[in-house]
Amino acid sequence: MEIIEILINASLLVYKTVNQIIGTKEAAIKCGKGAGGDISRKIDIVAEEVVIDYFQKIGFACTILGEECGKIKILEKSSGVVIMDAMDGTANAIRGIPFFCCSLAYSIGNSFSDITDCVIIDLVSKDIYHASKGKGAYYNNRKIMIHKTINKIISINISADSIELLTKLLPIFKTCNHIRRLGANALEMAFFARGLIDIILGLRSKIRIQDIAAGYLLINESGGLILDCNLKPLVGDFHNRKLSFIAVNKNMIKYVSKCVNALGGI
Repeated sequence: MEIIEILINASLLVYKTVNQIIGTKEAAIKCGKGAGGDISRKIDIVAEEVVIDYFQKIGFACTILGEECGKIKILEKSSGVVIMDAMDGTANAIRGIPFFCCSLAYSIGNSFSDITDCVIIDLVSKDIYHASKGKGAYYNNRKIMIHKTINKIISINISADSIELLTKLLPIFKTCNHIRRLGANALEMAFFARGLIDIILGLRSKIRIQDIAAGYLLINESGGLILDCNLKPLVGDFHNRKLSFIAVNKNMIKYVSKCVNALGGI
């Protein structure tokens, strides 16, 4: 099987399994802290185990970098890395709010530029977003592109932000048309790639690699830009670092630049 087919199959198994416990008390059971440092819920563990079990079953020679499980080698001789957030949007899922996903990315190395394939599956609608490097981005097998006009529908993650940062964000609130925060980074990035959101601002330096690895390739392949807070192409490795990012189309660089300059010190 091709890599993209393996990722799609794994994501479909997650969809089939977790939908049995979405919004239940069982889904919300606390299972200690995951490798990322946050509390793991039962639904997080269930979703990851589905992917791990499937990779083991087919003998997929990879190393998994998961949000809950940390680093796991499926076979001793692994040929690549699967960056996995098997349940992105856990808080939504355990409440039954219909916005959460499974995010899987495959990389031949340890940096964003090495990501070759990705899948994000909407675990409510079963919509599948996928991309392979140099082959474009797809939504349910239809090619997608970012929105290229300037409507200023912006997603800003302000969860647990400091008063200082929130104050700096006020000028952005005043100049954009609409603010959105839906609760699952990977799925919001898929929405951006599909043209439903114009800008994503994740400025808290708390985003994990697992949250955005799949979205990174999907957005690049759909014609978007993934930048750091200095408006430079986002670069870096997968070694447990947390970061900020900006997703934008090239027509809105000037607007985003003014916003970022106004923030200062981010």
